[in-house]
Amino acid sequence: MRIGIDLGGTKTEGVVLDYDGRVLLRKRVATQQSAGYHAIMNTIVQLVRDLEVEVDAACSIGIGTPGAISAVTGAMKNSNTTCLNGQPLLEDLQALLDRPLRIANDANCFALSEALDGAGKGHNVVFGVIMGTGVGGGVVFNRQLHQGRQHISGEWGHNILELDGPGCYCGQNGCVETLISGPGLAADFYRHGGSDTLVASDVVALATQGDALAEAAMQRFFDRFGRALAMVVNILDPDVIVLGGGLSNVERLYSEGRERVAHYVFNDEFITPVLKNVHGDSSGVRGAAQLWCSSEF
Repeated sequence: MRIGIDLGGTKTEGVVLDYDGRVLLRKRVATQQSAGYHAIMNTIVQLVRDLEVEVDAACSIGIGTPGAISAVTGAMKNSNTTCLNGQPLLEDLQALLDRPLRIANDANCFALSEALDGAGKGHNVVFGVIMGTGVGGGVVFNRQLHQGRQHISGEWGHNILELDGPGCYCGQNGCVETLISGPGLAADFYRHGGSDTLVASDVVALATQGDALAEAAMQRFFDRFGRALAMVVNILDPDVIVLGGGLSNVERLYSEGRERVAHYVFNDEFITPVLKNVHGDSSGVRGAAQLWCSSEF
């Protein structure tokens, strides 16, 4: 059996998968991010132990994290859970749990899950997209996760889309993440005269009700989505694109958003399927468990 852990900013989820990939057990706990790095480690360790007690078995462990492991130092980097950055999370957890672990970026785990038995099943090259609080992505070739030499494969959210765009926590301006994430959509609506009390889902709902300001924000959103994703298609030319995160529920992305990608992509036609995920919020934690293959046991 395989344990997957999805380390989120507020909640940490764990699942146990059987040999065939079925979820046997699921549990969520508070991450305790404000208590710092060691508290987060203890949360993960205790969650693993609780799951193993309930299934009465020692399991392989895969962990999906915000950020990634540096190929140079072995420490965490690029995490918006900033207390993880610079910390030897993999090494420390392996010592505490007394076994080898696998860690990957949470968007990579999403992409792997959807490629193996989700919306991307049966396709050789899958690009998985996360559009929620942030924007991330992952690449899967022939059912194998491609993390890249520097463990940043798929990080399209930190390509610069507009030089004069909003500041990003990474230190750049106008990153894709600042413009087509949930907070990015809400902030754009506010910058163009909308209320600063609304979140992305409110803007989407207002647009469907005919609100002119909200609809204008959605049109800018679709255009930015099209320009940003066309860059990925031009480089990777995947067999399928699978959308995840809260904004994947915006149905207009699969029609108007896709049309904008087609407008910007370097080809006379755009035949790549753009699909909604199958596993929803469970994709990330399932993908973490699937960092280990059943054949490895």
